Amino acid sequence: MFAEERQQQILARLSQSGRVEVLELARALKVSEDTVRRDLRALEGRGYLHKTYGGAVALDPGHMTWKARADLKAGAKAGIAALAAPLVEAGQSLLLDAGSTVLELARRLHVRPLNVLTNSLDIAAVFAAEAGVQLSLTGGDWDVSARYLVGTQAVQTLAQRRADWAFLGACAFHPRAGVTSVSAADAAVKRAMILAADRVVVLADSSKAGQIAPYLVAPLGRLYALITDEASLAAPLEEAGLRVLLAAQPSG
Repeated sequence: MFAEERQQQILARLSQSGRVEVLELARALKVSEDTVRRDLRALEGRGYLHKTYGGAVALDPGHMTWKARADLKAGAKAGIAALAAPLVEAGQSLLLDAGSTVLELARRLHVRPLNVLTNSLDIAAVFAAEAGVQLSLTGGDWDVSARYLVGTQAVQTLAQRRADWAFLGACAFHPRAGVTSVSAADAAVKRAMILAADRVVVLADSSKAGQIAPYLVAPLGRLYALITDEASLAAPLEEAGLRVLLAAQPSG
């Protein structure tokens, strides 16, 4: 059995139970415990799980704190942002969702002028001193844990605006269920951004793949593209009609 086949079986077991044990996996896959540990390290590096003594547990990025999400798969997020940035042309209007990958994109947007509307104070701070950026905030209620503005005011502000692009983060994406969020308030703001934008791009690393959160953001058919970091994710998403752009894998 090839390493990728083993790792897919490990991920399937993680999806079912949320945790795996090295000894149990070694017996089931008919390989050594050292081989299983190497597979777990590889999957941990790709953001799928967290190794524990004797096994591993599945990660749930949608429920992590903002700081924990920001630290997860930083190299992949940088690659995704680098691929997204050239889509934007000078003079365009952008809706930038809160989230660590979209924040990385904001740091890489160097064309000017730009018109930016965001529900993230962190993203607003990136452009705060930029004379070439017309910056607006959605307003709304500040969520200190998730670090975004949500609520009726944010949704109403977005309803009055139009933009060339919306760049969204995601708690989860799935070939059939589409893009989903763990928060009803977050999903409402994302949906408002989608309605206000000509083209919508979701920036999401592979730790969000194949998962379904409770609140619908959008079916895949509503998106212009999804930018992610894992080549194996492309086929089922493309079969569902979505354009998938693959960021370069981080070196090392």
